[in-house]
Amino acid sequence: MKKTFLTAFAALLVAIPAVQAQKVNKSGLLTKIEKSDADIADAKKNAKASTWINRGKALYEAAVEPTKSLFVNMDAAMLKLAVGEPSATKQVTLLNVPYEAWEYPYFIAYIKDGKVVTWTQTDWVLKEAPAMAIEAYNKAYEIDPKSAAKAKDGLQQISDFCSQVGNTGIDTGEYVAAADAYATAFRAQSSPAYGAAADPALLYYAGYLRTVDGSAHPSSFGQGAEYLKKAIDLGYTDEEGNIYYYLFHCYYGLKNVSQDNVMLAKDALITGIGKFPKNERILDGLMQLYTAEEGVGDPADLVTLIDSAIADNPENVDLWFGRGRIFYALKNYDESIASFKKVVELKPDLFEGNYYLGVFYTIKADEMNKVMNEKQYSSQTAYDTDLKEVNAVYMEAVPWFEKAYELKKDDVNTLDFLKSICFRLRDEEGMMDKYNKYNTLLKEAKGEE
Repeated sequence: MKKTFLTAFAALLVAIPAVQAQKVNKSGLLTKIEKSDADIADAKKNAKASTWINRGKALYEAAVEPTKSLFVNMDAAMLKLAVGEPSATKQVTLLNVPYEAWEYPYFIAYIKDGKVVTWTQTDWVLKEAPAMAIEAYNKAYEIDPKSAAKAKDGLQQISDFCSQVGNTGIDTGEYVAAADAYATAFRAQSSPAYGAAADPALLYYAGYLRTVDGSAHPSSFGQGAEYLKKAIDLGYTDEEGNIYYYLFHCYYGLKNVSQDNVMLAKDALITGIGKFPKNERILDGLMQLYTAEEGVGDPADLVTLIDSAIADNPENVDLWFGRGRIFYALKNYDESIASFKKVVELKPDLFEGNYYLGVFYTIKADEMNKVMNEKQYSSQTAYDTDLKEVNAVYMEAVPWFEKAYELKKDDVNTLDFLKSICFRLRDEEGMMDKYNKYNTLLKEAKGEE
C-alpha cells in the first residue's frame, strides 16, 4: 500500500507543471519597508522596540527573498519546481570548473552533475537591506533591552545569510563581495543586541579573500590587513597559522604606500613563526623578506630566533623542523640534516622527518656532484676519490627514504627517490637488487603494471 501511495505521489509531481518564471514580489517587499520608514518617522512609533523589530524583519525578508529557495546540492529539477524555468542557459567556466549556468531574474545558478553547486545574485530588492536590518535590531535593543532575544534571533539570521553569500562568492570567484559579506556577518554578531562574542573566523575569511583579491587590486590589501589584524587581536588563528602569512602579504603588498609596512610584514611573520615554526609558508615568507629587502635583517637572525626558542623548549619537534627548513633555505645542508636528525630522534615514526632527512642528504650530494662536474681532473684517482665521497652521501639518504616508505607506502615521491638513488649506486653491493625492487613498486604505485 505504501509503495502504491509513493508511486502515485511521484506521478502527481510529474503532472504538476513547472513554474514558468521566478517570482519575487519586489513591490510588496518595498511597500513593507516604506511603511516601516513611515513608522520610524512617527515619534510615538519610533519610541517602540516592536517598531524596530518589525523593521528588521521586513529588511531581512527583502534581503533573502531572491535566493531563499536555493541551497547547495539542490537537484536541478527541484530548482525548476521552486523558481521556474531559467530565462537562458549556457556553458561557463568559473575558477577552472565547468558549469551549466541557469539565468533567472535575480540570480544565476551554476549546475554540475544535475546539482546546484553555487550561484551569483544579480539583482536585489534592496542591496543595503542586511546593514539596515542590523541597525534596526540594535535600535530595538537600545530602546528596550527586553527585546534582546528577538533582536538576537534577527541578527543571527542576518549573519547566517551573509555567511552564505560569502560561501557562494568563494565558489564563483567574487572575492570582494564575499569578503564584504563575511564582514557584515561579523558586524551583525558584534552588535550590542547580539549579546555574545562574535566569531572572529568571519574576519579571517574576509581578510583572506581581500588578500587573494589584492594580487589583482592592491587596494584590497589595506582592508585585508585590518580584518586579519582584528581577528588575531580577538584571539583567532587557523589550525596551521596561515593567518600570519596572509597578514604579511597584506602589509608587504602595501610597501609602496609606506616602507613602515615592510617592518609590519616582518613582525607578522616573526610572530607567526614563533607560534607555528613548522609552517613552510611563513618560513618562505621570512626568507623572501630577509633576502629581498634591505634593512630587514641578516637571514642568520632567523637561526638565532629559532635557536632561542629551542633553548626554551628543546623537545619541540616543530621547532627543530622549522630550524631544518631555515638552514635549507640558507643552503646549509649539514645543519638541515642535523636538525632533522633531532626531529626523528624525538619522533622516530614521523614520515616527514624521515622523508626530509633523505631529501636533504640527496640535495647535499647533488650539490657535491655539481661541484665535481665543474672540476678539471688531472687523474682518475682524484676523480674516483671525489666520486666515492659523493656516493657515500647518496648512500646516507637510502635508509631514511626506506623508513619513510615503510611509514607511508603509497607515497610515490619516496619511491621515486629510492629508485633513482639506487640506480645511481647500482655498482655498490646490494643496490641493484634495491633498484629492481623499488622500480617495480614505483610502477605498481603509478598503475603502470
